[in-house]
Amino acid sequence: MVNDTSPPAFPSGSATHDIPGMSLRDWFAGQALTGVITLSKNDTAALKDRAVYIAEACYQIADAMLAERAKS
Repeated sequence: MVNDTSPPAFPSGSATHDIPGMSLRDWFAGQALTGVITLSKNDTAALKDRAVYIAEACYQIADAMLAERAKS
């Protein structure tokens, strides 16, 4: 697993509990995955055959989004 230093996507906290939530990188990757699945047109066999490739691609998209975000 990559050392994820992105900020939390949905942070919450109180005086007694800090709940960092999922990382922004994971959130971006999940959003990319939603798009990939939508484009698959219900071809579940193709999704299963390419699961590792799809997961890697979604995290590459997430990393690109974080890099672009850091520019501003």
